[in-house]
Amino acid sequence: QVQLVESGGGLVQPGGSLRLSCAASGFTFRLYAMTWYRQAPGKSRELVAGITSLTGSTNYADSVKGRFTVSRDNAKNTVYLQMTNLRPEDTAVYYCNARRDIPGIVDRTYWGQGTQVTVSS
Repeated sequence: QVQLVESGGGLVQPGGSLRLSCAASGFTFRLYAMTWYRQAPGKSRELVAGITSLTGSTNYADSVKGRFTVSRDNAKNTVYLQMTNLRPEDTAVYYCNARRDIPGIVDRTYWGQGTQVTVSS
């Protein structure tokens, strides 16, 4: 079965760093775009960073641009989110998403269960 398992979350002080990992299994990882989302209490889920399947191009929310880096290792079926200079407003549950979208043909998406990131003094 499909699994996306996030890890690497935890408590960190403002200005600190964390590296999140998402290990995927049960599907052809290299064909899927991988995206990190986050959701803070009382807020909607928002896109943080994504990386495409074919080209490996990346995109970031303005709020994390220059601080976060998304990467993938297709040999390990893993996507990463390197977070630096963390701020309290980065506190959220971070979710890993896998998506394969062929317009008019297939739109498959999978979600991990999330990992908590707390940035606090």
